[in-house]
Amino acid sequence: MPMRNLSVLQAKRLGVYTIGPDEDLLHTARTMQEHNVSALVVTDSEGYLAGVISRTDLVKACLRQPDWSLLRVRDCMSADVVTVELDDPMLRVMELLVDHHIHRVVAVECDNGKPKPLAVLSAADVVYHMAQGK
Repeated sequence: MPMRNLSVLQAKRLGVYTIGPDEDLLHTARTMQEHNVSALVVTDSEGYLAGVISRTDLVKACLRQPDWSLLRVRDCMSADVVTVELDDPMLRVMELLVDHHIHRVVAVECDNGKPKPLAVLSAADVVYHMAQGK
């Protein structure tokens, strides 16, 4: 099956690493480093999607604030997250990445009318599947 026809469920490689909006940026940086990921999904106390914080967000905070490590995730995260569903095709993921000039989308499942994050698909995941010859 061509990669562009794979569903998000079929193509996702990793789970989702999350962090709360009240965590400080030092803890956030350490969590990203520990899991070797370029972003963390921000979830509220009930596990629903609240945003995304990336390495770039951390770099910007460090550049602009001498006391960056004391800032909270909520101060630096992107609350406007591009999402997909598990049955969406990878073609949709690629379109969203290119059209929105972003590096990742969050796969969600609707739970009580709110998005619950299940996975993250990045440009690196697309390239991984491309390299598999699909």
